[in-house]
Amino acid sequence: MDKRKIFFYSTLILTFSVIILLVTGSSLLTLALGSDETIPFGTLITWTGMISLPLSIYWGVKELRKPSTKLNKVLSRFLKIIITLGILWVPISYLLAGNLSFSFTEKESFQGGQDAMRWFWRFSYGIAIGAVLIISSFWISLLFKKGKKPSNNL
Repeated sequence: MDKRKIFFYSTLILTFSVIILLVTGSSLLTLALGSDETIPFGTLITWTGMISLPLSIYWGVKELRKPSTKLNKVLSRFLKIIITLGILWVPISYLLAGNLSFSFTEKESFQGGQDAMRWFWRFSYGIAIGAVLIISSFWISLLFKKGKKPSNNL
């Protein structure tokens, strides 16, 4: 098995594992990392998912790694942006929440307040939805490509 397949299957397994843990509300999500108990294991788990979802698309679709058409070049750029945002999810979320448990309060200030919470959720959902939209757009483009038949010029 080549490296690309190993990367693809690894990120795919990570993605599905994270989805299962998040959907089931596993108790692993609330376990504390470290003795000060300020960072829940769920932060690390979710961050893993934010990175592994777009990476599984990247490693799974050659045309999004090495695009040959204009549409796929655009989708590839967006995918790389989504991967970068996934990597930056914890630092950006920390700036919004002011803590690594990403808890928000009714504060009047932006950081840790309700406006920051709305941006946090938009940002978090945006990464996942962006990755799904990219792979959906790619699949739809394949349907249109298959629908075209060569014309006979007689």
